[in-house]
Amino acid sequence: MTTPALGSRALAYEWIKFRSVRSTVWTTVAAAVLPVLGAVFVATTGSLQSDDTVLGGSLTLSVVAQMLAAVVGALVVTGEYSSGTIRTTFAAVPGRTTVLVAKAALVAGVMYVLALASCTAAYLVGDALLPDGRYAQGEPLPALFGIAASFAVAAVLGLAVGTLVRHSAGAVTTVIGLLLLPSLFGPLFGDAERWIAGLSPTAALEKLTQTSDAAAGTVGSLGPWPSLLLVAACTTALALGALVLLRRRDA
Repeated sequence: MTTPALGSRALAYEWIKFRSVRSTVWTTVAAAVLPVLGAVFVATTGSLQSDDTVLGGSLTLSVVAQMLAAVVGALVVTGEYSSGTIRTTFAAVPGRTTVLVAKAALVAGVMYVLALASCTAAYLVGDALLPDGRYAQGEPLPALFGIAASFAVAAVLGLAVGTLVRHSAGAVTTVIGLLLLPSLFGPLFGDAERWIAGLSPTAALEKLTQTSDAAAGTVGSLGPWPSLLLVAACTTALALGALVLLRRRDA
């Protein structure tokens, strides 16, 4: 079988498994719904800060949704280790590189599409419900595409951590820590703060949403797009490390 055909088969297998496991399906649904619910909540409660933007306020819960995207990435692989079906997967698709690439392509693609649709809907809902002219609008384009990309990066980060840890609880705890800790500890590193605090997909997301909470002291002083590229590069490096370990150890 040719490599493209094997890759297509592996991706088809991963899609069947993805939509057959309740935990991944419901976590994905929650990640898609939360941004819109957040927009409704902020608009109806009048809790948006005066210096915030419509875009940032509407996507208040996008940070939580992004964490769920990372959890989905982790569950895609740890669920198979827990059930033992990972052996069946490797038997059906002997190339472990192909398996991991298929998983990464699936979670990244699903999360990108869902996040783009959900966050766009959240922005439109917020724009419709918030009072006209009271808040700065923000620049939704091209920011929404970057926001969706940050969800995809978070999902791949979760997949990499899940591949390394192989246990659901440990992987979920670890990936949430990776999302939150850079912003918490970044200010402790002096001049390196702009790099450390900006290492998390969450930091890139907050900058892209143009929220007033995205202060340099908590999310780093890099711009939103450089921050997203830095996070993507670090996630790619971690995924490659996970691939090396996956190929070397037993299932």
